[in-house]
Amino acid sequence: MATQQIEIILSRQMADCLSIPVFIVDTKGNLLFYNEPAEELLGLRFEETGFMPVEEWSVIFKPQNEKGELLPHVSLPLVQTLIHKIPSHGQFWVNNLKGEMHKISVTSYPIIGRPKRFIGAVALFWKSD
Repeated sequence: MATQQIEIILSRQMADCLSIPVFIVDTKGNLLFYNEPAEELLGLRFEETGFMPVEEWSVIFKPQNEKGELLPHVSLPLVQTLIHKIPSHGQFWVNNLKGEMHKISVTSYPIIGRPKRFIGAVALFWKSD
């Protein structure tokens, strides 16, 4: 694994301590980590996937709107944060790898290092009813 910047390491450590699902990506959208609660919701352990480019993780869980139409990856809150470098929020449906559909809420925010370097982004998500 490549050496990570301290802000990414600290974000990963924080994610390990949270009881809600968390994704961490680099500036290009490459998945660097997701925590155990995310594994439970998505139906796949991080150790089984490891590093994934945005083109892969943004479709593997089949994000879709309430009509069942697949969402383009650029419309996802985490990708919006990567594009605009500001927080983003949204709700949509995902089909996990166990075949279960879940409506989730997602809030994402940029990781900004010193001096004001954009390093990546974090997405917190949870089931919403």
